[in-house]
Amino acid sequence: MSRVAVVTGGASGIGLGVARGFVYDGYHVAVLDLDGPGVEAAAAGLQGGGSKTLGVQVDVADRASVTSAFEQVRAALGPVEILVTSAGIDYFDAVLDIDADRWDRIIAVNLTGTFICIQAALPDMLAAGWGRIVTISSQSAQSGAPKMAHYAASKGGVIALTKALAVELARQHITVNTIPPSVVDTPMARAAESRGDFPGIDVIGPMVPLGRAGTPEDIAAACSFLCSDKGSYITGQLIPVNGGMYM
Repeated sequence: MSRVAVVTGGASGIGLGVARGFVYDGYHVAVLDLDGPGVEAAAAGLQGGGSKTLGVQVDVADRASVTSAFEQVRAALGPVEILVTSAGIDYFDAVLDIDADRWDRIIAVNLTGTFICIQAALPDMLAAGWGRIVTISSQSAQSGAPKMAHYAASKGGVIALTKALAVELARQHITVNTIPPSVVDTPMARAAESRGDFPGIDVIGPMVPLGRAGTPEDIAAACSFLCSDKGSYITGQLIPVNGGMYM
């Protein structure tokens, strides 16, 4: 029987790329996203082959919303055994301009949202005695980034959470790893570029040692391996899919 994978932030960018990869791998895939029309369109576009797909609107920072979303996934596709937490937001603010609302929201979505989704998926993995969790963190949590103290802090928390859960869940045959991308050509990055918060994909891409920005498909390839049986002996690790940008 095909495994069931859930991808948060799956309406676009890295999440959508990961979801496409999982469909190619033959999994049934649920994409979760705050963008209701976008997530429905993404799920419809993923249909093909023998995979079932589902799109569910969800606010990952709201526990009731997440609980409802996972109930819908189980009812439509079955127990969840694979989870990739790609949902996230970014802000660009000088440290003295970060107000309480911005700080709280970015922590709520990027860190607490990751934790809530993992909690929602874990009962199925524990019952199966098998599971794969990949969190999407950020190179900014490793190297730092100007005007992104709140974002980097939230993603640093994701890295720490990943390592803690990897140790706790290892004996239950559940692996937990994180991918901290560097510059990836996504709608979120292009939006930051258009606002003037980011120099631009075409500017930064050539500075990467491999000479280009990453793509959602680059991240998806690593997720596919980590979430397969071949990734069974890798847990608690940062898998730096970054073109050599940070080593």
